[in-house]
Amino acid sequence: MTETAVQRAFPLNELPDGGAREAVYRDRDGEELPVVVLREAERVYAYLNVCPHQGRELNFAPDRFMVRDGVLMCAHHGATYRVADGACLGGPCRGAPLRALRAFVQDGDVLLIHGESTDA
Repeated sequence: MTETAVQRAFPLNELPDGGAREAVYRDRDGEELPVVVLREAERVYAYLNVCPHQGRELNFAPDRFMVRDGVLMCAHHGATYRVADGACLGGPCRGAPLRALRAFVQDGDVLLIHGESTDA
């Protein structure tokens, strides 16, 4: 059985609809993992902020991501990912999806769980 821990990322009202924001998840070994959290209406999605193509972060500046019409684009090489499931839609990611964390809203806060998909 995999050990999981729930961590608060930030208040939902700090993430605009259709937007993305950086967060940090600390794993059970204390390692800080960069995370991108995305919002579509009242639903949130979270992925490790690492493009499978070359392992670079997806954003072009702190807290600045290219997101439009439910698609997240890697700022470095143009790989595109569907916000709802992290699937590679095109570009150099060649079918490699983003690694998901489970994200949900509780009492107005965005919470993250590492090691589980967003489809729970």
